Amino acid sequence: KHWVHEGGISTPCVVQWPAEMPAGTINHDPAHLVDVMATCVDVAGAAYPTRRRGEVIVPLEGQSLRYALEGRGSDRVGAIFWEHEGNRAVRLGDLKAVAEHGRPWELYRMDLDRTETNDLALSHPADVRHLISLWHDWARRTGVLPWDVVLPKLREFWEDRKSVV
Repeated sequence: KHWVHEGGISTPCVVQWPAEMPAGTINHDPAHLVDVMATCVDVAGAAYPTRRRGEVIVPLEGQSLRYALEGRGSDRVGAIFWEHEGNRAVRLGDLKAVAEHGRPWELYRMDLDRTETNDLALSHPADVRHLISLWHDWARRTGVLPWDVVLPKLREFWEDRKSVV
């Protein structure tokens, strides 16, 4: 899944937890792969470590899905972020800003436009600026490298491997 528009990132998740989750529960709240670790840590009653072998561990970015799994709805606080091959997105509540690599940011109201067909970026520039700011803060915090930096290094890596074969 290359794109970070809904067609590239929207995937169903099926969970079974008979002791805690009511049968037939369906939840449409957004979640992210990073929420799986946070959920496992929460359900296990564990503490996520801050160091391993003396090295600082990047803190968890996800949020536990326990409330949703128990049928109590979502208790998500804050935004969800994506970056894949230079494509990037951020969702905060019903607002989602998304940009393909090398293209301007778009803005969508996910509650009204799940197929992302009505770009609101020009009519809501303050929302776009706010979401972009959140995305850049997240990218710095988690070490996301700009695709323009990564791609040449990947090409060099593969060219070096070709000469060995």
